[in-house]
Amino acid sequence: MSDAKQTRFRVEGMDCASCASKIDTAVRRMPGVSDVSVSVTRATMTVSHDATSDIEAIGRKVKGLGYLATPLPAVEEKPVEHEHGPSCSHDPDHAHGEGHDHSGHACSGHDHGHHHDHGHDGHDHDHGKTGDHGHDHAAAAAPAAGGIEGLHGHDHGPSDGPWWRSKKGRLTIFAGLALVAAYAVGLIFPEVETYAFIVAMLVGLVPIARRAVMAALAGTPCSIEMLMTIAAVGALIINATEEAAAVVFLFLVGELLEGVAAGKARASINALTELVPKTALLEENGKTREVPAESLGVGSVILVRPGDRISADGVIVSGESAIDEAPVTGESTPVRKGLDDSVFAGTVNGDAALRVRVTAAAADNTIARVVKLVEEAQESKAPTERFIDRFSRYYTPGVVVVAALVAILPPLVAGADWGEWIYKGLAILLIGCPCALVISTPAAIAASLSSGARRGLLMKGGAVLEGLGRLTAVALDKTGTLTEGKPKVTDVVPVGRSAAEVVRLAAALEVGSSHPLALAVLERATADGVDIPPASNARAHGGKGVSATVEGVEIFFGSPKAAAEMVAIPEEQLRAIAALNDDGKTVSALVNGGELVGLIAMRDEPRTDAVEGLKALSDAGIRTIMLTGDNRRTAEAIGAELGIEVRAELMPEDKQRIVGELQREGLVVGKVGDGINDAPALAAANVGIAMGGGTDVALETADAAILHGRVGDVAKMVELSKRTMRNIVQNITISLGLKVVFLVTTILGITGLWPAILADTGATVLVTMNALRLLRPVR
Repeated sequence: MSDAKQTRFRVEGMDCASCASKIDTAVRRMPGVSDVSVSVTRATMTVSHDATSDIEAIGRKVKGLGYLATPLPAVEEKPVEHEHGPSCSHDPDHAHGEGHDHSGHACSGHDHGHHHDHGHDGHDHDHGKTGDHGHDHAAAAAPAAGGIEGLHGHDHGPSDGPWWRSKKGRLTIFAGLALVAAYAVGLIFPEVETYAFIVAMLVGLVPIARRAVMAALAGTPCSIEMLMTIAAVGALIINATEEAAAVVFLFLVGELLEGVAAGKARASINALTELVPKTALLEENGKTREVPAESLGVGSVILVRPGDRISADGVIVSGESAIDEAPVTGESTPVRKGLDDSVFAGTVNGDAALRVRVTAAAADNTIARVVKLVEEAQESKAPTERFIDRFSRYYTPGVVVVAALVAILPPLVAGADWGEWIYKGLAILLIGCPCALVISTPAAIAASLSSGARRGLLMKGGAVLEGLGRLTAVALDKTGTLTEGKPKVTDVVPVGRSAAEVVRLAAALEVGSSHPLALAVLERATADGVDIPPASNARAHGGKGVSATVEGVEIFFGSPKAAAEMVAIPEEQLRAIAALNDDGKTVSALVNGGELVGLIAMRDEPRTDAVEGLKALSDAGIRTIMLTGDNRRTAEAIGAELGIEVRAELMPEDKQRIVGELQREGLVVGKVGDGINDAPALAAANVGIAMGGGTDVALETADAAILHGRVGDVAKMVELSKRTMRNIVQNITISLGLKVVFLVTTILGITGLWPAILADTGATVLVTMNALRLLRPVR
């Protein structure tokens, strides 16, 4: 429509997808409304409408259902242009895959002449965002129209504040006091006992009945409020006033407890937003002033004092300190960070002041994106949840029919007592309430998604969470996944000099370079505490290495083959070079004034937790396989060290093909990679998992993401999925099992209305509390 508008509302009182569905059904029927989007986790409703729509009428309609809808100020939402700083970018010049020319050094420039295999896996490095992997997330996200959500129209607790201050909390307290007063009046004045219980019942029933009527008029005739109202009025007709009053009170108590319990899962993830400070110390024109953190723009420089929380995602431009990242990544040990290292909003600066350049606006920092991801994930439905929705569409009408038959058939057919069987029919109506069944799956999934996010395990919805537990094979990239993603000096072989001298001279040629191999040498020099001398006349030799004058002597640092053209390499060193190459290491030779003085070997080393993480997957019965674009010798050396099956020298399409082959073998395959050059394989896999430190790619590319990049977290994610599915089975068993037991005992005349309502509300609370156990850490 040409004059389409959007209005956002804050909606208080929602705690489940069922509440959202009832609101959606009601608002969607209103004049001028073309679309409605209700988010339980954000507690918002977005209504697309034309100029004829009455915004106040929409608010009144929602209020009539038992929720408070308040229009939010109109804000023109623009996509945040996320400027990729060092923390979020993968510089193409550093996509140093196999076979790249390394002559592009920033200052000295050199090419050691090796086909270095320390780069990102694969030959084709696509650095664009690949947001769509071909997974059908739309199906998972689409709500089931007209499903059981419409039956579960509770008036839950408040979005904020203690439960006793909520409308529902006050109503429950008032109904409880009225019930106690009715008992007291009945003891003192027995002749008015019946009327006292009627009044007590009406205290709680009138609001419930009002919502039932409003829901029916809005398109949801079989809401839980309607079932409760019919049962209470029926009990009143057969003169079971005491039980009717007690049942209404117990219903309110159960609903209140459900709302309080369900709110814990929301609070768990929303608490992340509280980690980010409200203010920041902005540096401008040599001065520092305090500003709101949300006002920080990309490129701003902030000062972070020791002990302060960092106000924004950024890159350190000066200073070095230990950063406590536990609030964001769950990393228990502070991480030492310095110049050009990335930091996350919400983490805690340790022992020194830092100057940080902001790389993401407040709405786009790591925590904000994690919260948004989890909110969106909680709105999608798992296959099990969709099945429960479909089942429940037939379940509740079936229960109503059974209750009616129980109440009518025995008196009509067998001449049984009408009062007795109507009583049993009303009890069955309460037993049949689908509350616990409806919430059994979404409560568990919401708790698991929140629990995972708090620990850096991000999953995009219930379908992904459910799929992780079914994995029987996991394919992992090498570089940046099983390894650190950057080369390190592993061996220094001196020839007639000390090892420190070899490192000192090699580092002199690498000062000012940003090449990964150069950085590895400089890092070793810093670690050894050597004093690096100045170099002059630096020259790059294409395909060979680099040379310069150091302390008056011409020095060359490059490939052994190029060095052999300058000096004779002794047999002992040739054997050392061959052995190092067999271990998948890149070897460079250092020639000083026509004399071979040493060898330096470098390799991208495995992550410290890689062996343990792969073992955890194997122990879970999951086959592991390395897929890498690096050369076979390097890959097999790393694979032998890690004990993993290896496929090497692969193009991106080869990885995709291998994933397909594994699936044709009957395996359910997970693909773990950096989310950049593995889009085909990630799309082909049943579940794609990105390893990364909170970058756009890690959060947006795959189905799931592991923020702190530990291999062991893949196994933790699988275990969380399995725990969740066990929890869901337990919840469904509790909800249906109790109903079957009380259905039989009610027909047999053993139980009545009180146990019936306890079976419903008690099961609902049990199911919710059982689901909240998933908030505990994954061990």
